[in-house]
Amino acid sequence: MEEWKKNKDNEFLILREVAKTLASTLDLKEVLNKIMEIIAEIFQPQDWSLLMLDELQEELYFAVAVGQAGQKLKEVRLKLGEGIAGWVAKNAQPLITEDAYNDPRFARWVDGVTGFKTGAVACLPLISKGKVLGVIELFSQERKVMSSHEIELLGALVDFAAIAIENARFVERIKDLTVIDDVTGLYNSRHLHTLLETEISRSIRYQAPFSLIFLDLDHFKMVNDTHGHLVGSRLLKEVGQLYKYGLRNIDWALRYGGDEFIIILPQTGKKEALLVCQRLRRTLNEAVFFEKDGLKVQITASYGISTYPDDAHDKEEVIKQADQSMYLVKKLGRNGIALAGEGMVKG
Repeated sequence: MEEWKKNKDNEFLILREVAKTLASTLDLKEVLNKIMEIIAEIFQPQDWSLLMLDELQEELYFAVAVGQAGQKLKEVRLKLGEGIAGWVAKNAQPLITEDAYNDPRFARWVDGVTGFKTGAVACLPLISKGKVLGVIELFSQERKVMSSHEIELLGALVDFAAIAIENARFVERIKDLTVIDDVTGLYNSRHLHTLLETEISRSIRYQAPFSLIFLDLDHFKMVNDTHGHLVGSRLLKEVGQLYKYGLRNIDWALRYGGDEFIIILPQTGKKEALLVCQRLRRTLNEAVFFEKDGLKVQITASYGISTYPDDAHDKEEVIKQADQSMYLVKKLGRNGIALAGEGMVKG
């Protein structure tokens, strides 16, 4: 960083160091933070932010926001075209003004939320392969004119940033391909052990249990035999989504393999896990799939529940205990719930 200050007028040295820094990591969060750290060191704005484009919602959200207004901006979203940032993202063009309040594109309501009085703004789009990824904004409460050299340098930094973000996103997508089940869209068994290691660490640290539900669909083979494997795959996806949307944001639903699923319930004891499992079981039992196709497919499942650390002291054992409990249900008639160490649940 000190070298950048000393060589502030030497654009080549600055960009070489920036490129080296951004190439040192492919973690998206780390990339975003390094970008803002570099820009802050070179330009020293009062406030600065990096907004990413949510393509589905057509909105910009503050991925990084630093300065007086930083914390309050975390919940703010701008529609594509709204405010200076929205205009820049929509038009894929930079916008630099020394007096934002006299620019009709400026969204004054954001200052109302943050309490920041915006003067000068420099906003540039992050573009990779012709596609806008987001924008970078530098703010000052004073009316401040940027030199042509500063604008040029900022533009070069933003170009580097866009490439780094695109590369980091690509790596994230590759990672997802290895841990996401292509039939259900849930995490697969490859990611199960990572999640369990995290939950065990959290459980030890906070002295809080977590529970695991192991479930297997009943007579799933009959669906394939009656309606074909295409319908069977569609059913797995529908069931997976049914479980996923029946859980809290902190819970995890995974496809373990075949027609087996695992649900991880952080900070949840056995009694609470049983209540969750009973609710999910009722929801599945009452669901009718593919009515629009005239098929009216219904299915049930057998469930086993184990809790860490009550029933197990490592990730393999917590899976095994829930699995064995589920098989107990299979042996005794299916479409029920069993608890590790306690057996079948009535009702």
